[in-house]
Amino acid sequence: MKRKMLSLLLSIACVPFGFAKVDVDAMADNVESDVIKWRHHFHEFPELSNREVNTAKYIADYLTSLGLDVQTGIAKTGVVAILDSGKPGPVVALRADMDGLPVKEQNDLAYRSTQVGEYNGNEVPVMHACGHDTHMAMLMGAAKILTDIKSELKGKVKFIFQPAEEGAPAGEVGGAEVMVKEGVLRNPDVDAIFGLHINANTDVGKVRYNSGGTMAAVDPFKIVINGKQAHGAYPWKSVDPVVTAAQMIMSIQTIVSRELKLIDDAAVVSIGSIHGGNRSNIIPSEVEMVGTIRTLNKAAREHIYESLPRKVNAIAQSMGAEAELTLPLDYSYPITYNDPELTAQMLPTIQRTAGIQNTLLSKPVTGAEDFSFFQEQVPGLYVWVGGKPLDVSEEDSPAHHTPEFYVDDSGMKLGVKLLTNFTLDYMAQH
Repeated sequence: MKRKMLSLLLSIACVPFGFAKVDVDAMADNVESDVIKWRHHFHEFPELSNREVNTAKYIADYLTSLGLDVQTGIAKTGVVAILDSGKPGPVVALRADMDGLPVKEQNDLAYRSTQVGEYNGNEVPVMHACGHDTHMAMLMGAAKILTDIKSELKGKVKFIFQPAEEGAPAGEVGGAEVMVKEGVLRNPDVDAIFGLHINANTDVGKVRYNSGGTMAAVDPFKIVINGKQAHGAYPWKSVDPVVTAAQMIMSIQTIVSRELKLIDDAAVVSIGSIHGGNRSNIIPSEVEMVGTIRTLNKAAREHIYESLPRKVNAIAQSMGAEAELTLPLDYSYPITYNDPELTAQMLPTIQRTAGIQNTLLSKPVTGAEDFSFFQEQVPGLYVWVGGKPLDVSEEDSPAHHTPEFYVDDSGMKLGVKLLTNFTLDYMAQH
């Protein structure tokens, strides 16, 4: 009885003042068929990072039909639309990513992709293998609802459709970092930003959230070791970069295992590639390694930035070799950090929208998201929405970034409601 009373009181307390006559559930029901139609279109015709030309036009045309102020060509192919209520209030930003991946789809969906594109000079298949098709469709659904209830709003809503979340092609820049540099969070200045990600391993109808460090900062690096080449039968005539590399790899692992306080947050330093030499009987003159750093708090990230060059240079010197460390290598994402105060403010919104029993506190993950660039500038909240059919086990659900990736259409309605309610509740509280 006490638990039922608590739930009742919480649901009553969470109804935003001033929006009591807005039935978001009913409006989400009404727009669901359009959201599914949009998702199927995006899935059938995916485009790679910085190449989302047709995708952007499809979105811009629809947002224009709603009467919104639409801007295109942001960060190359991004689309931004502004809904102005005409009344004073906060500026709320909602973000969806647009790009597909160079993955060949392997399923029997009627709307499966057969598209091809060019990636780093090669022709590749293209697939929405991470759910960005659903993200765009859900944000379009929220734009429809919020436009229909414009008279109820106080402030402005900025709809951000972002290209190149998966990373720009070689030699290019893109994504959230470029959008921020081009002023997407200004004019009007954004007060808070919300984003979500469909999740193939979470049941439809459930939401996962976390406060603070939620997804890791990512910092790729490269180490080039220069030694002295010699015959493999006469190693004493060499300065062996292979043995030097082996010692570096083992020592680098102790940064996490022996120098970081892992009871606070997880961290990862991984070597993903190592190249050197071409014959069994020749000690090469050079070895190249590339790897990645993942951290969930600023202190750990700063420590690894100090420790990695210290170890690399000391080991190279001890072996008589020379080493060159490039950190970061080509891109770098900060920590996806859910503002604790904003998260606490919006938790009742999540619970009211999904149900308390379907609102799950999630552990941080060491994957990365460039939504973090927005969160560096303004308070932000990023959550996961379930896309796994209830009759499929988590073990049997295909992973993101795989040819078999699949999320169910029925998971999108909750995402539409969350984006809408985040906006309404934030406006009501500010």
